[in-house]
Amino acid sequence: MTNIKGTMLLPGDAGFEQAAKPWNLSVVQPVAAVVEAQDADDVAAVVRHARQAGLSVTAQPSGHGASGDTEGAILLRTGRLDEVRVNVDERWARVGAGARWGQVQAAAGAHGLTALAGSSPVVSVAGYTLGGGLSWFSRAYGWAADSVRAFETVDADGTMARVSADSDADLFWALRGGGGDYALVTAIEFDLYPVPDLYGGRMIWHADRTAEVLDAFREITAEAPPELSVWLNRLRFPSAPPMVAVDVTYLGESAEAQSLLSRLDKIDGVMSDTRAAMAVADLGDIAAEPKDPGPALSRAELLTGLDDAAVEILLAEPTEPLINVQLRHLGGALAEQGQAAAAAVTEPYLLYMLGLSLNPELAQAVTSAQDRLVRALDGYVSGRKAYTFLAPGERAADAFPEETAARLREIKRARDPQRVIRANFPV
Repeated sequence: MTNIKGTMLLPGDAGFEQAAKPWNLSVVQPVAAVVEAQDADDVAAVVRHARQAGLSVTAQPSGHGASGDTEGAILLRTGRLDEVRVNVDERWARVGAGARWGQVQAAAGAHGLTALAGSSPVVSVAGYTLGGGLSWFSRAYGWAADSVRAFETVDADGTMARVSADSDADLFWALRGGGGDYALVTAIEFDLYPVPDLYGGRMIWHADRTAEVLDAFREITAEAPPELSVWLNRLRFPSAPPMVAVDVTYLGESAEAQSLLSRLDKIDGVMSDTRAAMAVADLGDIAAEPKDPGPALSRAELLTGLDDAAVEILLAEPTEPLINVQLRHLGGALAEQGQAAAAAVTEPYLLYMLGLSLNPELAQAVTSAQDRLVRALDGYVSGRKAYTFLAPGERAADAFPEETAARLREIKRARDPQRVIRANFPV
């Protein structure tokens, strides 16, 4: 590939091993080459080369959702495609495949607007959106994929196109939450939403308040309006005491949020409370997620309920060595099926379990703890998956109804029979 403007590294080249690593350093990526694309023309050139050479291409701005399924593939880095343009009057944005949510929220927030961003400002917009994208505001507006207006793509032949509901309904449907297995995305256009007021932050208590906080969490989420999102975290960071935290956002005035969350203020012993009126650009500060790569093992399950028995199980099961056992309240617009591949989620809660994998022994202990908690909650785990939370070794088909999965597989067969384009989690 001598006709690209970006950079290419092959095995044995200086810097190749580092360039091939994903964000999650516990995932090993055996790749044939790493290409840092300069623009969409580079993306098309890489695809044409891969097709002629009998190789595949997997796109990855950073690798937050890496699966390790990259044997023999060209790893296409799209981080340089990071343009962010906001149309204020019509309330939409166009962003390159390498743009990250922090950039988008800063640009949109300057005009009193927000996109459907997640909890981390360093996650790429493209990968997140192709997998559905669970936002702080998804209870009000649905999956991030539901708000996409158009994609700029490179297909398996290396042909560039603008894909919308009018130009290519099947591909447009598939890319909105069905993963990136059908075309390489170089840019996305999506709706923005007005934010006259935004309230958010985190409250933290010592772990001995966990039962009280969990009761309050259930009480609040039972009646929460779609503008309110509440997450509960059982935290066990290295060299820190065990803690319990509640993260919140509310699309509305502070006084309204404080009223909805008043149950939390009755719990004594709060160690920290950052809740306040906030700027859209600061949304990524709430959960304080790492901004640098590291080795971790995650697992997510959808829960059918959170009754007294489920709470007893959660309180009884030890969380160590997990650093976070999180409950996210779902519902609202997420339970409604839109006109995209992203599946409606009728389960009211998502359980997310995260642990470090600094060495093989710790990794095994983390996996065992995750398995143990899921087994204990067996009667509450639906068995379905949220595509955006899939972990290495899990099946994308479990994130969709069979009818949807079958349609996605047919689109793949029709568009890319040679499997030139390889998603992290093909259906």
